[in-house]
Amino acid sequence: MAETPATQVWVGRAVFAFIMVAIIFVQLLPLDTRPDSWAAPDLMLTVALAWTARRPDFAPVILIATLFLLADLLFQRPPGLWTGLMVIGTEMMRARARRMRNVPLMLEWGTVAAGIVAITLIYRVSLTIVMTPQPPLGLTLIQMVMTIAIYPLVVVIAHFIFGVSRPAPGQTDSLGHRL
Repeated sequence: MAETPATQVWVGRAVFAFIMVAIIFVQLLPLDTRPDSWAAPDLMLTVALAWTARRPDFAPVILIATLFLLADLLFQRPPGLWTGLMVIGTEMMRARARRMRNVPLMLEWGTVAAGIVAITLIYRVSLTIVMTPQPPLGLTLIQMVMTIAIYPLVVVIAHFIFGVSRPAPGQTDSLGHRL
């Protein structure tokens, strides 16, 4: 049985949700109790931006908002701040997705890197304004650079393992709407 575009979209959404929940689960595991001297990349941020830049229909805004609000609550971050920034960031990527369809990976990477820098800086400034305790600036910068550096790997994994690729020019969904 051939997979219709509608089922392909729902499968893509389910895979996206599963990956995000798996990342949350792994980050909650108590693997090491010592404080870190370096910060790991923010995989949730990278996966969300890769999915919205490549296939915006696989990552609807309500799913992104729900998953990041869940992460805010579980990671004990200020509820809604990171979620709001992620919704804004992914919606900006979604608006550029059609124009980025034919650009090389390096230009896409640069666009996503600018978004990651903006999201990180706005988050940090917002926490500073309300005097919320936050990690040292060095760890935040390391995490930001690591997140930017891992983006091409996430795109390659998304493309070859999960089949998340840019739609071809002129490709339509099951209702005849252009993707």
